[in-house]
Amino acid sequence: MGVWTWSAEIGILFGVGLFALLFFPIVAVQYRLYGRFTGFRLLGAAAVSVYLTTLAAYTLVPLPTSTDKVCEPSIQLVPFHFVSDIARETAGDGVLGTLLSPVTLQVVFNVVLFVPLGVIVRGFFSRRLGVTVAAGLAMSVLIEATQYTALWGVYSCAYRLADVDDVMTNTLGALIGGLLGPVVLAWMPRERALRAARGTPRPITVWRRWLGMAIDLALFTVIGGTLTVAYRLVLIAVRRDVPRVPDAFEVVLGSLVPALLVFILPAMRPTGASLGQTAVWLTPHLSQPSSVVRRVLRAASVGGLYGLLVCVSRLTLPVSAAAELLANLLLVAAFVAVPLTRSRAGLSGLVARSSIADERAVSPAAAETP
Repeated sequence: MGVWTWSAEIGILFGVGLFALLFFPIVAVQYRLYGRFTGFRLLGAAAVSVYLTTLAAYTLVPLPTSTDKVCEPSIQLVPFHFVSDIARETAGDGVLGTLLSPVTLQVVFNVVLFVPLGVIVRGFFSRRLGVTVAAGLAMSVLIEATQYTALWGVYSCAYRLADVDDVMTNTLGALIGGLLGPVVLAWMPRERALRAARGTPRPITVWRRWLGMAIDLALFTVIGGTLTVAYRLVLIAVRRDVPRVPDAFEVVLGSLVPALLVFILPAMRPTGASLGQTAVWLTPHLSQPSSVVRRVLRAASVGGLYGLLVCVSRLTLPVSAAAELLANLLLVAAFVAVPLTRSRAGLSGLVARSSIADERAVSPAAAETP
């Protein structure tokens, strides 16, 4: 139980971290698939993250050290071998002693461990029972194969026993979970119903506008960080010293390029929406004529300016500190302006004299295909 508790704590910790890392992608995909945000589905996604990482932690942790003697027989291929194990370990214990013995409880736990997987596949993802059982079987085989191959060759020999009985009991657990899934998650909004209402325009709320802006900011940060890391890896690959102070090219990669990709280039499309706005079905509504130049100027007035200020702040210039302050003030002003402006137009709407509309209200055909 001590090992289980430690493994569970690791799994829960990493599960929460994984969900936090994927929060904005999950919400963006949810908006595009269902046309709106649903807290229950988001809660389900969090539960999936925690369950999967906890399952991985329990089946793989603790990892052995280099001094552990782990080269033992690593596979058991006799079906129902646990029956003889229980009979041997509980001889003379009586019915209650047999049911409460560690060897029996281990078998029961192997079944219970995969019940949530069946509930998730059948109840959350709305898959058929056959698919649910197949998913349980595939997941169990993957785990046992990982144990048998010593983490796919990471270690010289296996440190866990790969057992065909585990595959059988895990699959049974997935079957039970699949049968229980529609009942246990009867309160969960169904994907089919959500997709059916996908094309219905919804009100422009402050939270929806902020979410689109937060997605833009997250994309700007992730793209900039990824390009920066890639550039440094290239420098290492060609055997060049990585400078402690970023050079101008690295700064441009981490600031101006993300601004171009997230704000400026998307504004050249007919909708003129940034990537974050597109994710939550928002589109700027400019008075006619709505030219490409006007859409780009609108995007550059806040998003592009923010990228420029970030770029200047990262260069070694006398105005770098001032640029960093202005970038932060611009970011705060952009968020604060949303509830203070008509139709939630925000700061860019004030500058470009535009409003924000639901993309489906402006172009109903946009919602016809997921």
